Amino acid sequence: MAQVLARRGEEEERGLVLREDGRRNADGGALTQALSRRYADRITGSFTMPGREGAYAPLPDDVPEALKSALRARGIDRLYSHQAEAWASAQRGEHVAIVTPTASGKSLCYTLPVVAAAMTGRAKALYLFPTKALAQDQVAELLELNRAGELGVKAFTFDGDTPGDARQAIRLHGDIVVSNPDMLHQAILPHHTKWAQFFENLRYVVIDEIHTYRGVFGSHVTNVLRRLKRVCAFYGVTPQFILCSATIGNPQAHAEALIEHRVHAITESGAPTGDKHVLLWNPPVINKDLGLRASARSQSNRIARIAIKSGLKTLVFAQTRLMVEVLTKYLKDVFDHDPRNPPRIRAYRGGYLPTERRDAERAMRDGRIDGIIATSALELGVDIGSLDVVVLNGYPGTVAATWQRFGRAGRRQKPSLGVLVA
Repeated sequence: MAQVLARRGEEEERGLVLREDGRRNADGGALTQALSRRYADRITGSFTMPGREGAYAPLPDDVPEALKSALRARGIDRLYSHQAEAWASAQRGEHVAIVTPTASGKSLCYTLPVVAAAMTGRAKALYLFPTKALAQDQVAELLELNRAGELGVKAFTFDGDTPGDARQAIRLHGDIVVSNPDMLHQAILPHHTKWAQFFENLRYVVIDEIHTYRGVFGSHVTNVLRRLKRVCAFYGVTPQFILCSATIGNPQAHAEALIEHRVHAITESGAPTGDKHVLLWNPPVINKDLGLRASARSQSNRIARIAIKSGLKTLVFAQTRLMVEVLTKYLKDVFDHDPRNPPRIRAYRGGYLPTERRDAERAMRDGRIDGIIATSALELGVDIGSLDVVVLNGYPGTVAATWQRFGRAGRRQKPSLGVLVA
């Protein structure tokens, strides 16, 4: 009986994977239509956010020529409108908050003024990210830009993984130090005299993913920033703050509460986007007498299988590390049963060694992985390349986290699909 049900399930999935013309589903939009037709009884809600064309601006005249050359070498010969607005605001000396969707190019909003200041005025910058993965990702981006134009700007991470013998060199020679609020609290501010050269030239403080700094934790971070400003005043500097977030309802009020300064909020994105489809998926009843429904796990597994077989890059979010491992095993049994082939499925969660995390991120970014199962460790803006489908195995707990996770799909203007299974 179990074999019959399994065979019936495989035939059902095969019918969804192949369209009428025999080709695989090309994008998230086609998969949305296929799932909606077959599983209409399980979909309790659906909507589409239409895509839009991009709004562009030329590279500003006051960007250093070497930096312009580095940008062009990386294929950037114009800016999105919000990036140009952020540059202009930073040049006016304002504190800036950029709140635009995921994958809209927010990192360039602070990279341009920071790198330009480091090149022309020997200015220093401090980046604060909530996770190590984000910090590593940003340093890799800065190093690539540096190599593209031989800019001579030195960027380093300073976190718990930083070896002790490297810390002094970072304090003395780092133009851009990428860290997190905990390290700022424990390892930088209490020893600010060792950082005197850095603080004397500190011009920018960049804080990314500010929506994570809320409640008691947000209050703690605000107090740490108060201490930072007091130390800066001791060294005679008043740094500008550049804040970023992808999902927040009241950006200006939140940013001003965090840094206790007036900010210029940029909320209109100029980045082009594809159609974003969202499905709310209710597991079916499997025993009417007892009122039992299928598990969210089984439904998330099924949706992910269909998406991956359709040739779509898929990310599944689970609420716990254990659930990540369970879903990974289910999908590996389907797609990685032949050890002679490179793995198509990968798990990503806290608890891995730094080298394992970097290797997983690189494999995702290079497109060598078809399916990723992750905890909230991938919720924030780590660059893992282009994704087509995001499946949420359970409600993340907040609306902001839900949109943040859905936002991981849909890069490069392709239609994307987000499914919430709960």
